[in-house]
Amino acid sequence: MPDLPTTQSRADRIVTVPNLLSVLRLAGVPLFLYLLLGPRADGWAILVLAVGGFTDWLDGKLARLLGQYSRLGALLDPAVDRLYILAALVALGVRDVVPWWAVVALVCRDLVLGVTLPVLRRRGYGPYRVTYLGKGATFLLLYAFPLLLLGQGTGWFADLARPFGYGFAVWGTALYLYSGALYLAQFVLAMRRPALPPGVAGGAGGGD
Repeated sequence: MPDLPTTQSRADRIVTVPNLLSVLRLAGVPLFLYLLLGPRADGWAILVLAVGGFTDWLDGKLARLLGQYSRLGALLDPAVDRLYILAALVALGVRDVVPWWAVVALVCRDLVLGVTLPVLRRRGYGPYRVTYLGKGATFLLLYAFPLLLLGQGTGWFADLARPFGYGFAVWGTALYLYSGALYLAQFVLAMRRPALPPGVAGGAGGGD
């Protein structure tokens, strides 16, 4: 989501239309994971993922149209993206669709960045901001997962989906890890600067 508004009261709002859409997306994560690992209803799982992707686009659009930016939305939106990625990675790893080394690498990327957040906060910096590179990596992975699922079937459509799914997965993984390395570099630079005085908020970099 874009930068937060300067007005404190507006930035601290919780009940907004974009935030409600983000909560709806969040509720879809356990359902998505259950459909992949329980009945293995891949078609329904892809539908849940598609609805999540549409509401992700819609909440950003409505935030701009309605002027309903908030700190909660800035934190919740990329967090839900990560949860969908985590759920899909675990499910596809369990089903031997993607190698476990890729699952571990992507999960460790988010864990390492997550550990840096309390350190940044203690030094007066806010959370990582979303960047186009990180968002692009997220979209590549979210496009890869349904294609990989479709590729597990038989027939010409599965044969067509499979190479595209692996192509998106390879590029998405590479960009996801690369964007994580850039965020870590920005974290190191932030650590070399003097801590910000209380009441002064700063940003350390990107966050998706």
